[in-house]
Amino acid sequence: MSLENRYKTVLNRINSSNVELLAVSKKQPIEKIKQLYQLGHRKFGESYVQEAIDKIQMLKDFGLQWHFIGPIQSNKTKYIAQHFDWVQSVDTLKIFTRLNNQRGDEQQNLNVLLQLKVGGEESKRGFNTNELLSICQKANDFKNLTIRGLMSIPAPTTDYSLQVKQFKECYQVFQEMQKIFPVDTLSMGMSGDLEAAIECGSTMVRIGTDIFGRRK
Repeated sequence: MSLENRYKTVLNRINSSNVELLAVSKKQPIEKIKQLYQLGHRKFGESYVQEAIDKIQMLKDFGLQWHFIGPIQSNKTKYIAQHFDWVQSVDTLKIFTRLNNQRGDEQQNLNVLLQLKVGGEESKRGFNTNELLSICQKANDFKNLTIRGLMSIPAPTTDYSLQVKQFKECYQVFQEMQKIFPVDTLSMGMSGDLEAAIECGSTMVRIGTDIFGRRK
């Protein structure tokens, strides 16, 4: 199947004007990003800092919106803060603080999503609910960041009812955030579970394989 057909198939699966599609373009060549651009797509997600910066610079005239979605190392926050429009994988107060301090005052605020740990797995990255809501209470102290909502990566499962259960937990925390200030983005759902995520209130799904195909 061609990239165009895969892309249209994903849009048909989403089937909602209220849900944004983030094309996960990590490890994908520039040519494929340009193909999606020609199809009208503008939002791309990257996980590897240097690879992403190279793409951002090569495509700087295309008006694309770049989201960092991978694990964040402290020694990479400066580059993420300088080059990205959004960061979806903010999982500690230390990272949150470093991004705020390293975002240029002349730049627009960096949009961030706080990563919620769901499913009780201790090995998972992210905040628990109380930690996440505590940061929201202090949001005004961070002048260079705008908290837009939350992101989550629940434990992978093909059990639709379990997918829904985990996504409902995320949605409930998102509602708690909205009581503090008007967040608008709930990023959850990938190729294998986007339908369950959308059913549970997702406003953004992150899709890589089902658009670009499996990497060789």
